Amino acid sequence: MTAAENQKTFDPTKRALTLWEEFRAFAFKGNVIDLAIGVIIGAAFAKIVDSLVKHIIMPLIAAIPIGGKGYTEWKITIGNSEVLIGQFVGEVVNFLIVAAALFFFIRKFLGWVMRSREAEPAPPTPPLSKQEELLTEIRDLLKTSSGTPRPA
Repeated sequence: MTAAENQKTFDPTKRALTLWEEFRAFAFKGNVIDLAIGVIIGAAFAKIVDSLVKHIIMPLIAAIPIGGKGYTEWKITIGNSEVLIGQFVGEVVNFLIVAAALFFFIRKFLGWVMRSREAEPAPPTPPLSKQEELLTEIRDLLKTSSGTPRPA
């Protein structure tokens, strides 16, 4: 292939347009948009759970065993180092709440929804009209006669 022929077959504007069309088809699919919405809602949910843990649950836990000392100040001193275990415990509680919420939503609620959909019987097919019956008979006759040779 000569350089002139190669130049004719390779058109960068068509390639760029094709890449743009492919990207647009990918980026604006329903699944991608649904995923983006899910991520945004998940981030908002994580902030709510984080606030719940930091401002309500962990202060209640901190008030029970160690009076007056916040959980963020829980620490273990080893030599000259301080290990802040209170904040770690708060993050573990945060994770457990998010994991429990996802478990109950995905496994239990959506499982219940899916089972209830499966339990519903399919709606019965309506009876065929006279026209549809005749068309069905014609179709069946054509299927059976198509395998046999036609007389000349």
